[in-house]
Amino acid sequence: MFPIEDYPALLVGLAEPDDSAVYRVSDEQAIISTVDFFPPVVDDPYSFGAIAAANALSDIYAMGGEPLMAINLAAFPDGFDRAVMTEIFRGGAEKVREAGAVIAGGHTVTDREPKYGLAVTGTIHPDRIKPKGGAKPGDVLVLTKALGTGTITTALKNGLAQSDHVAAAINSMSRLNKISAQAANFYSVNGMTDITGYSLLGHAHEMAHLANADFMIHVGALNWLPGGINYAQKDIFPGGMHRNQSYFGQWVKFDSGVDEVVQGLLYDPQTSGGLLMSLPPDRAAMLADDLHAAGEMVAVIGEVIPGNGYLHVSP
Repeated sequence: MFPIEDYPALLVGLAEPDDSAVYRVSDEQAIISTVDFFPPVVDDPYSFGAIAAANALSDIYAMGGEPLMAINLAAFPDGFDRAVMTEIFRGGAEKVREAGAVIAGGHTVTDREPKYGLAVTGTIHPDRIKPKGGAKPGDVLVLTKALGTGTITTALKNGLAQSDHVAAAINSMSRLNKISAQAANFYSVNGMTDITGYSLLGHAHEMAHLANADFMIHVGALNWLPGGINYAQKDIFPGGMHRNQSYFGQWVKFDSGVDEVVQGLLYDPQTSGGLLMSLPPDRAAMLADDLHAAGEMVAVIGEVIPGNGYLHVSP
């Protein structure tokens, strides 16, 4: 690995894990670079394209930046239906356009399973980067969007999901984190990340660990997608839930009143989830009010206390 000190313009790289790489090009501007792609999580090709694009764009928003352009990344089997392929690309392109960015190219390879996503380039002022590890004791934790996409999409794959539950999950997964990120910038959040495959607890641990703090998380404050708890009660979880639980569980302390089903849901991998932000209580209240007024799902879910990366989860 190249020594980080040899690249002083690389403001965010491999030294500390974050949501995107950031490279300073001037005193007033830095470039954000990220990439994400995955197999279909829903049946409708247009929705899959939109979800995959929103998920990739989210890492730009999680740094506090604005997307500039995106490059398609795709894999399809030989003989794959071109009409389906076109709908996937259309869903992605329209979501990128909604973000105020543009598709500027792409690359496709042959693979046994379809996959789609984006490499995204964004911009940010070097002094306004929202680091994953910026939380401070005394801050409160604010989470946008509802949880439960992993168990709902797993139920869909197994033919067990209700159509209204799937529709609500698609609506959430394809919703950009743009408005939430703009509010985070306006209210100068101290730390921020997006909730994706490592689950709420996995990504919360990353934030707490990098901030040298502990997080208190209150389950009763969380928002859940319709059907998520129902499928979890039937033990319908993606395999990633158990991997998250096995690894991140060493840093999680559950109070006795936290139901085991809910514990599983807190390790549920999310696709294109919301933003987890840390900021002082007075600014958090104003941020939450503004996001509610803008039609965003948002909740104050906990507090930051002195510590070393542990999560304390209460009912």
